[in-house]
Amino acid sequence: MTEEKKMIYHGNRIKIKEGVPPEQLETALESLRNQGRVIPSVTSFVVGPDFGGEFDWGAVFVIEDLDGYWEYLTHPAHSNTDRVGLPLVEKFHSFDITDDPDPEMGARIAELHRRRYANDAELTKLVADLPEYTGSSAPETAA
Repeated sequence: MTEEKKMIYHGNRIKIKEGVPPEQLETALESLRNQGRVIPSVTSFVVGPDFGGEFDWGAVFVIEDLDGYWEYLTHPAHSNTDRVGLPLVEKFHSFDITDDPDPEMGARIAELHRRRYANDAELTKLVADLPEYTGSSAPETAA
């Protein structure tokens, strides 16, 4: 019997500010889709409307391990999405789901986000300017 790989499902739920021009929104959504296409550690992804709640859009990226998660976080395609997308956001929620039984997985993921913020002052400012940001990658969670 083959052992199944343990995966990390990194998700984002996004509410867009009122009055954002459709072409700006589409640029940000296409940048999210591009992350899934070009970041090598992403094994699958979905970007689309978020139904049944207070968010407009969502994205989930499937990653095999923490090294891949770091690659995902620091890849230029991800940085591009931050810079074109975060200024359009009213409310942002991130989450991570994994079937890895490691009891320290949440702390390990939080540490990756801490390192990322520590190394990127521009990103830290973009995130600080968000009206609402909660979840696994929010700075107060990652701090």
